[in-house]
Amino acid sequence: MRGNLQPGAARHIVVMGVSGCGKSTIAQSLAQRLGWEFAEADQFHPQANIDKMTSGIPLTDEDRWPWLRALAAWIGEQEAAGKTSVITCSALRRVYRDMLREGAPGVVFAHLQGGANVISERMSGRSGHFMPPELLDSQLETLEPLQEDEPGVQLDVRLSPEEIVEEALLRLGLDG
Repeated sequence: MRGNLQPGAARHIVVMGVSGCGKSTIAQSLAQRLGWEFAEADQFHPQANIDKMTSGIPLTDEDRWPWLRALAAWIGEQEAAGKTSVITCSALRRVYRDMLREGAPGVVFAHLQGGANVISERMSGRSGHFMPPELLDSQLETLEPLQEDEPGVQLDVRLSPEEIVEEALLRLGLDG
């Protein structure tokens, strides 16, 4: 695990990575296994962001800030209610992750990592999502991997979803 978080201290897990890496699948499985609250970050996007992405236009930081603030607020609401949570969020840059950590202490990241070919193949095989595969390159260019002082783990998307969940629980100290 990266950062200085003690195993088992996680209260809020942000499942992060580029579009198509499996954030929703892994986050839902983690929330179910742990009995924690779950939120899908895509549901927090304003319609203008969705329209922009659907049109193949990458979001700017100005587009993302209100969305990230809403996610941090949701995490803070869970914390204030004494609840633990799992939420999806691309969290591509450190400044975005810093904002999410402002929501509550105990925010950790589960970074789903994989090569462009693997993720592109997954994106082209899914339907009903507003993020077109053409935006993957811009996301990969924007991605800043977790740094050594950031609390979280990096997980290989080539593993099965079950293996990823087990690895995340083990490495975050939540498997007991």
